[in-house]
Order: sequence, then C-alpha cells, then structure tokens
Amino acid sequence: MRNEDILAEALALGEEGDWEGMIRRLDEALGLSPQDPEVLAWLGVAEWELGNLGAAYDRFKEALSLELDDPFLLASAGNTLAHFDDPAAEGALRTATLLAPDFPLARCLYGAYLAREGLLDEALAELQAALELDPQDPEALYEMGVARALRGEWEEAAEHFAKAAVLDPEDEGWVRVVLGLVEVELRRMEEGAQDLLQGARLRPRDTEAQLLAALGAGAVGWEDLAWEMLERGRQEVEGVHVDLLESVEESLEEGAEAAGVVLVQEVLPRVLRERLMVRR
Repeated sequence: MRNEDILAEALALGEEGDWEGMIRRLDEALGLSPQDPEVLAWLGVAEWELGNLGAAYDRFKEALSLELDDPFLLASAGNTLAHFDDPAAEGALRTATLLAPDFPLARCLYGAYLAREGLLDEALAELQAALELDPQDPEALYEMGVARALRGEWEEAAEHFAKAAVLDPEDEGWVRVVLGLVEVELRRMEEGAQDLLQGARLRPRDTEAQLLAALGAGAVGWEDLAWEMLERGRQEVEGVHVDLLESVEESLEEGAEAAGVVLVQEVLPRVLRERLMVRR
C-alpha cells in the first residue's frame, strides 16, 4: 500500500476519534518514510489527543526540524511546544498565520500564545482577526477574554467568557469557573457564586473549583451550598489544596464576611492569574 493511502486511512481513524488506531497506521507510514514531516506531525496530533503531551512534543519537534509547511500542523505544533515553553513555538505559530492568514485556528492559537507572553496588543490583533473569520468560535472568544482580562479589562473579559461558555458545552465547566472569578473581580458576587457553582459541578474532579464555589456561595450567604461544595472538594483534596481546604473551612465557620475576605483578598489574585495563564 502506498504511503499516501496509509496516511488517508490514519486520518479517517482520527476523524472517528480512534487515536490509538490512527497512531498504529501512522507508525506504518513512518516505517515507509521515516523523515516525512507530515506523518510525524499527525503522530503529534494523535498523541496530544490521547493526553501524551511528552510524546506529542517529541513528534512535533522532529516534524518542525524537517520543514513542516502545513498551517494546521504548524499551529498544532506551535501550541504543543508552547506548553513546554519551547521558544520554537512562536516561529511555528507565526508561520502558520503567514501561510494561512484566513485560517481562524492559526490566528487564535497565535493570539493565545502572544497574550500569555505579555504581548497583549499583538494578541488582541490576532484574536480579533480570528473572530472576524469565525465570530462563533468558542476558543477564540475564550482567548479574547483571557487577553482582555490580562489587560485588566474585566467587563470585556466577562462578556467574552460568557459567550464562550454558551457556545462550548464540552469545556463549559472551565470557562464558567474563570467567568465566576472575573465576576468576583468585578464584585458581582452573586453572579460570580452562581458561575463558580455551575463550573464546579461540571468539573467534579477539579478540587480547586469545588473550594472556590464553596467560598463564593459562603460569601453571599448560601450556607448549605457552601458546605456541600466544601465536602465535594474534601473528597478529592491533595497536595497544595490541603491549605486551601483548611482556609475555606475556617472562613465558612466564621460567616459570609470572612468567606468574602478570603475569596477576594487571599484567593482571587493568585487563582485567577493561574487559570488565565493555563495554555489550552
């Protein structure tokens, strides 16, 4: 069978979500052509989808060394390299946008990278271009929210996060938590508590989200919900979250005012920044 036919079969498996099957077929293609950058990059895509970030990084890194020129694969490679703080990420993402300026994903991922590197004006330009190409793209809306938040433009950030949450049911939990934190930053405490609660319920294994929801509910006097979320967080708590658990519990025992102080003054500045900086 020709290498092109094997690659086509592998991509068909990927479209079906059979990432392991895709990898097996791509390994066959790689055996026929060990220096094929496209095959290596698609292996990176499949490894990423399986959560094997280290293997994805290695595949993408090798593909980039062989003059990869597909915009989608370049954008995927750059996004993966960015997770490892590899400086080559910027070149891959920028090249993807130059090769395909009308490709929303490339503009979005490059903008997301620039925002987290602190180049906010440049990031906004890329993200605006992505949204002009696809106004209903939840990822571009979310990343625009991140860029706005990093500039301290909280109202605009909240608007973009709210739109992204509605348009992306699969990732709504994460976005709702971030939106809730931004609403707390805006001192919209009830709205923030509602979104923190909704986000936490959509992310039951996210210990920090449960504890944030407990604080949010406690701060607005929803005592039963606050204690419920605290217990949900307690079930999964480990490592650094132990101290947060103790702080949340103590504040809930003291009442709404104490919970609000802990949330706004002690927890919010650190957690919001950390969540905004997470590369997706």
